[in-house]
Amino acid sequence: MNNVQNYINIALIILAVALIVATLLQSKGGMGGFFGGDSMTGQYKTRRGLEKTLFQITIGFSVLFFSLVAYSAFLLSK
Repeated sequence: MNNVQNYINIALIILAVALIVATLLQSKGGMGGFFGGDSMTGQYKTRRGLEKTLFQITIGFSVLFFSLVAYSAFLLSK
């Protein structure tokens, strides 16, 4: 049981870092927003290509992360 919890904790750390990186990369046109690029306030922009894929990967990472957190809490409550 303790061994499984260790693997889950390692997976959570890796997913947390991946989620942070994916979130930073998709903010306002790739790395442009990260380095102080101008924001597109009030404009609607359709995601296409790599930007759409990165958005979907970010959603997948977040669902997986919160699922692992819930499973980890379930294991600890036993």
